[in-house]
Amino acid sequence: MNPEKELRSLEERIREHNRAYYQDDNPLISDAEYDRLFRELLALEEAHPDLRSADSPSQRVGAPPVSAFEKVEHATPMLSLQNAMDEEEVREFDARVRRFLGGRDGKITYACEPKFDGLAVGLVYRNGVLDVAATRGNGTVGENVTPNVKTIRTIPLRLTSDSPPEVLEVRGEVYMGLREFEAMNTRRLESGESVFANPRNAAAGGLRQLDSGVSASRPLAFFAYAAGN
Repeated sequence: MNPEKELRSLEERIREHNRAYYQDDNPLISDAEYDRLFRELLALEEAHPDLRSADSPSQRVGAPPVSAFEKVEHATPMLSLQNAMDEEEVREFDARVRRFLGGRDGKITYACEPKFDGLAVGLVYRNGVLDVAATRGNGTVGENVTPNVKTIRTIPLRLTSDSPPEVLEVRGEVYMGLREFEAMNTRRLESGESVFANPRNAAAGGLRQLDSGVSASRPLAFFAYAAGN
């Protein structure tokens, strides 16, 4: 196939899967198959950089915010984490770290932990009180989901510090535990409702609701991984 035609076809397929995954919370393919398509796109763009389009999926994070929600502009972009699928890619990560450190030799210690697969959310506290909660969206502009986030019991509405910073942003993942996900799907089956494909999309769909009562009915939790002001 002509490289340009192949590239445009891949772009459109990935955009379709992005819409299904991020906006409809209804994935059409597995994460592994999506990663394969995305890596194929990256390889083509690397081989033919002159054919890379400005709106390529490789140049974006997530998907545009849905118009039904109020838009929130992130003070600092919310970027996506990269992944490594095999030992070679882990070693290349280590090589990049060493290059960044100026070619440092010797031992580098890494701290690793499992990643919760959920919906990236930023929580902005002003004077210790939760003010705004927004999804990642396209990395620059997200969706205001504050009323829904306030239904998640693991998220404090007020910080316990006696002298909280004027502005503090906490970033993390809204997720659903596997046991809670399976129990919810069992209840949905018993009541004749359709079941969710996976915990990530069940959590995303539960949070991105116009009715916060629906969010409150889902077993959502929050895991923080970064904070700053």
